[in-house]
Amino acid sequence: MNKKELSEIRKNFSETSDLFVLNHVVTAFVDMDKNIRCQSIRPYHSIPSEENECLMATLKRVLSGTLGKGLLEYEFPNEAYEEGGSQAILYEALNTKLTDENAVSVLLEQIVHNMDYVSNYAILLGHCTYTVFRKSKSDEIDPYQSEEYHFLIAAICPVEVRVDGLIYNEDDNAIEKKNIYDRIVAEIPTDGFLYPTFTGRGPDVNHVLYSAHKPKEVNVSIVENVLGCTFTRTAQEQKETFQNLLQEYVADELNYSVITSVNDKLRDIAAEYANDPDIPVIDDIHVRDVLLDSGVSHECAEAVQKAYREETKDSPIAVSNLVENKTTISLDGVTVSIGKDATGKVRTQLVNGRRYLLIDLDDPAVQINGLTARITDAPAEEEPALAAEEAEESAEETEA
Repeated sequence: MNKKELSEIRKNFSETSDLFVLNHVVTAFVDMDKNIRCQSIRPYHSIPSEENECLMATLKRVLSGTLGKGLLEYEFPNEAYEEGGSQAILYEALNTKLTDENAVSVLLEQIVHNMDYVSNYAILLGHCTYTVFRKSKSDEIDPYQSEEYHFLIAAICPVEVRVDGLIYNEDDNAIEKKNIYDRIVAEIPTDGFLYPTFTGRGPDVNHVLYSAHKPKEVNVSIVENVLGCTFTRTAQEQKETFQNLLQEYVADELNYSVITSVNDKLRDIAAEYANDPDIPVIDDIHVRDVLLDSGVSHECAEAVQKAYREETKDSPIAVSNLVENKTTISLDGVTVSIGKDATGKVRTQLVNGRRYLLIDLDDPAVQINGLTARITDAPAEEEPALAAEEAEESAEETEA
């Protein structure tokens, strides 16, 4: 499933689209002891409008995020289609269009008993139909050729308990203590999935798209235990893997210029393929060339190339997962944050045996703690020190 195909489904996931229908919705509440306290199967059109709008919006949020970061596609292993396997369970629920109570119960049990979750939560499941009109080689729609893409979409939403507090009671026209709890289903799911994927503008029943609202906090139990797939590194873990390789094999050659140059070249690669429907990845050859172009020695670049190839094997890292949006320099008590277009204004320099971080100021006016200040050529507090230094230099010249 590529970016263009994902965008097509997102665009049409709406009541206003003539090509999309949300057919049936399953809702369930699960407590912290993994008990399904309630569950229902309803035709979407029979649900009151205020409620179905919330359901539609929440399910659509499963498709938000970036492919390769919060949206991760996985292939089912062969055993997943065996009886009782994760793929077989999903396929049965898909074929029965979430109308068969037994198939729905089996799917809910698969989620509840195999997923680790830290709070009460709700499960929302939708069976959807998207009418796919075929396109010509010139990307024009053929109105006479269409197929239906049926898919399931699931959202896992935490249930937030509102604590007692003071409320305004309209009936009594008074402020008083609230005596009951409200259990509110969060509108933004923490996790979810889409099955089957929309690949080649059609269903691919051998792949599933997992969604994590926070890419750094992937729920591995959903990927491995619920969906039965082999988990791969998160976007953050991919970045850390790359950084660890640089730290290990290029340590003595790492400096401000090399690090910012590597980031700039990775950003250029990402920008070059930004309109490509597939996620641009960086293989070991790209890594070597980027390092060489950034001033790293052949020996170190080739060492990183070999280690990167062994570390990633047949799964190169998405280049967008390695790009830093800003450069941060940290040392004891000082942190300097540099925007992506301003790295050239900063440099390191050795002056009279001391190391300095220098920032070019095109404008002497700078913001300090929200206040505008001007950096002068010779601040008053520095003048005595400068005078003493000049006097010392003058005395040395006289003695000579």
